[in-house]
Amino acid sequence: MFCLRRWIALSCFLLLVLAAAPLMTTPAAACGPDSDCVLSTRIYRIAMPEGHDGKTPVGAIIYMHGYRGTASGAIKNQGLRRIANELGVALVTAKSFAADWALPNAPSRKGDGSVEIAYFEALIDDIARRFPIDKTRLLATGFSAGGMMTWTLACSLGQSFMGFAPIAGTFWDPVPNTCDSGPVNLIHYHGTSDKVVPLLGRKIADTKQGEVPAALELMRGTGTYSPVERSTDGDLTCELQREVSGSRLEFCTHGGGHHFSARYIKRAWEIFARE
Repeated sequence: MFCLRRWIALSCFLLLVLAAAPLMTTPAAACGPDSDCVLSTRIYRIAMPEGHDGKTPVGAIIYMHGYRGTASGAIKNQGLRRIANELGVALVTAKSFAADWALPNAPSRKGDGSVEIAYFEALIDDIARRFPIDKTRLLATGFSAGGMMTWTLACSLGQSFMGFAPIAGTFWDPVPNTCDSGPVNLIHYHGTSDKVVPLLGRKIADTKQGEVPAALELMRGTGTYSPVERSTDGDLTCELQREVSGSRLEFCTHGGGHHFSARYIKRAWEIFARE
C-alpha cells in the first residue's frame, strides 16, 4: 500500500512538472521585448525577428534612445520593430546610465564616456550569450542624444560593429581630436531645419552641442578618403566618400527638423550588409 501511495504521489508530481513545463523559461527567454534583460546594474530589451526558430544566428540593430528615453519605450516603436522584422534581424534597445548618456561635456552628467563603453561591451557579449546573435552583423544607431552615443561608439568600439547610423546627434563640444577606432562604416542623417540639434549645434546650460561638420572631418582624419560623390535617395541628399580600406562615410540630409525615420536605419543596414 505504501508503495502504491508513493507511486501515485510520484505520478502526480510528474504530471504537475509536465503541465508546468510550457511556463518554465530558459535563460534566453527570461527577458525580451516585454521584460528587462538585466546586465549587472544596467538593462536592455530585445525582440527577435518574427518567426525566428530560436536557433539560427541573426544580426542585430542596437538602438540608442534620445534624452530621457527608455529601452522599454524604444522597443515599442512600431517603425523600428517593422524594419527589424523585414530585415530578419533582432532589435536591441539599450538604456542610458541615467536620464541621458554619460558622455564627455554633456550638461546633465560629466564623464569621459567609459561607463557607457563598458556597458556596450558587456551588452554585446550578453546578447550573444543569451540569444543566437551573429556578433559580426551588428548595427549601432540612435536618435538625438542616442546619435551622440552612436558617434562615441564609432570612435571607441568601431571594430565591434559592421556600421554606424547616427541620426540628428553628434558629440558634445568640443569634438574629439582623434578617433581611436580608425575608419568605420558610418552614415550620418540630419535635418537641415533641425532646431533641437542644429547642424552647427546650440548652447545648453554651460556646454554646447558639437558641430556635425567637425565630426565628419574627425572621421575623415582617420584615413585617406575619396572625393565626394553626391546623390539623392527619396527625401535624402547624400554625400559619399570612401576610405582606401573600403570603409564608407556618408552624410545624408533632409529638409525637415528634428526628425526620426526608421527607414534611414533600414537603408543603412541594407548598404552595410551588402558591402
